[in-house]
Amino acid sequence: MKTKRSTAYVAALIYTLIIGFSFIFVKIALNDASPLDILAHRFTLSFIVVSILVGSGWVKLNSRWRGELRSILPLALFYPVLFFTFQAFGLVYTTSSEAGIIQAAIPIFTMVLAAYFLKERSTYVQLAATLVSVLGVMFIFVMKGLDLNNSSLLGSVLILLCAFSSAAYNVMARKLGGKWDVMTLTYVMTVIGFLLFNALSLGQHLWKGTFSSYFTPFLHPAYWGAILFLGILSSLVTSYLSNYVLSKIEASQMSVFANLATLISIVAGVFVLNEQLQWFHIVGGVLILIGVVGRNVLPAKRRSNAS
Repeated sequence: MKTKRSTAYVAALIYTLIIGFSFIFVKIALNDASPLDILAHRFTLSFIVVSILVGSGWVKLNSRWRGELRSILPLALFYPVLFFTFQAFGLVYTTSSEAGIIQAAIPIFTMVLAAYFLKERSTYVQLAATLVSVLGVMFIFVMKGLDLNNSSLLGSVLILLCAFSSAAYNVMARKLGGKWDVMTLTYVMTVIGFLLFNALSLGQHLWKGTFSSYFTPFLHPAYWGAILFLGILSSLVTSYLSNYVLSKIEASQMSVFANLATLISIVAGVFVLNEQLQWFHIVGGVLILIGVVGRNVLPAKRRSNAS
């Protein structure tokens, strides 16, 4: 049991590293494509890779998934569909700083939903550790400064819905983890993301009469590198890792790693993009680490008999 949990924590850390570095590659991709095109391209690549794995027999899917697709669809609806859609359009109407603070609420949403639907009970010390992690993220973004003049209520609402979608996914994946194997969940999520985001992207281009622009970003070598990372690692691999982790540890534990990804993205920006490391990054980073370690090391309350 301890070995399985240790493996889950290693998988969660790898997931966090990929998510943390993905912000850099999103910035690179945005130089050549719109948010919708990036989503369509990255999930197209994910679909191609996972289809090759399944078609070659390297990956086996649960044969029942077609007959019981209805039980998996709500999971895919929250992630990747709603999560990435709210995120992409939310960032159009608000600043990245405000979005970072709002998305720090993911662990809070997850704890509330997990307590109600999964009967996961956290101790007061664990709750405090989670709040410390959230405060660490908020501290960093507040000290960086909020450009509220360029933000709007619509953008804030969309990012809040994005955070809620992530929390709902954490809870649903935890619940389905015992019923479905990890790869089957990942495959269905990837297929749905591929179909929806391509429909939205191609539909937008057809409406505007700019169909050829869908392929234009691939003329840039830097875009290829960004999409390879986002499509294979940041979409396909992270979906698999998150589904795996949530089949081993509590949803509220996994959600705190989202805040650690913020810290990794800051560190990555310092070393890759030569961004400046400020004192408040260090203070906020320490708070995030204390919260993540505290939430996952401290013992939890046992589930109630009703669960």
